[in-house]
Amino acid sequence: MDFFSLLWIFLIISSLQPVIRQRMLEMARLRLFDRLEHRRKSRVIALIHRQETLSLLGFPLVRYITIEDSEAILRAIKLTEKDVPIDIILHTPGGLVLAAEQIAYALQKHPAKVTVFVPHYAMSGGTLIALAADEIAMDENAVLGPVDPQLGQHPAASILKVLERKPIAEVDDDTVIMADIAEKAIRQVRATVVELLRENMPAERAEQVATTLSSGTWTHDYPILVREAREMGLPVGTDVPEEIYHIMALYPQTSQRRPSVEYIPLPRSRETDRPGPRGPK
Repeated sequence: MDFFSLLWIFLIISSLQPVIRQRMLEMARLRLFDRLEHRRKSRVIALIHRQETLSLLGFPLVRYITIEDSEAILRAIKLTEKDVPIDIILHTPGGLVLAAEQIAYALQKHPAKVTVFVPHYAMSGGTLIALAADEIAMDENAVLGPVDPQLGQHPAASILKVLERKPIAEVDDDTVIMADIAEKAIRQVRATVVELLRENMPAERAEQVATTLSSGTWTHDYPILVREAREMGLPVGTDVPEEIYHIMALYPQTSQRRPSVEYIPLPRSRETDRPGPRGPK
């Protein structure tokens, strides 16, 4: 076998390596899904958005909640018997309001118990989906976020502030139009939140929480911690199964030459007996 033949074999193997690695990750995830489903007697659905390297050239894909996500989750719910609980793993920065609302309403209509697991964060549209659950299980350090609508690069609530602080004669037509759309968007999202919360809390309380979450009380990236979520009256617990964290580890971030976070990937306690450091003293 000559040099060029070896070179071609090397190039073929190198090009197939990412595909093989991706397939192995998918199989490992499915095994964990199966284990968790058998233990909890439920349907497990993951909505996880990370910058996962999928292409052969290694370009990261920034992921958000899309119509394709809502279609897939609605199909999964349709395939689930009415007496089977649904466990959904959420890890997302948010995304399209329409898609998030579709998922939330479909989960709310499911007759059996719906549990949302938030191992790290579920912001914006992710929080909207979480509000549809009978139980929200968050890691003690996980966060939810406000659901105030965004129009382009600007929060809808901030656009309305322009009309409050400037005379209408000094505001251009485009801003007036945007403010009208912003008002409608906030009203629509608020109504959705009230509809999702009405089964878990009194109507008056649901109105208050909906206003807080949708009207621009905070910046859009404000972290709502477990304590604050409980104070709102949301059904939040902190019992997250260990399998959830193992599943998250199988959704890797984009490959880098040097990782930004490093540690020895083993459980650590004061009683752990480990050998001393090696190498020259």
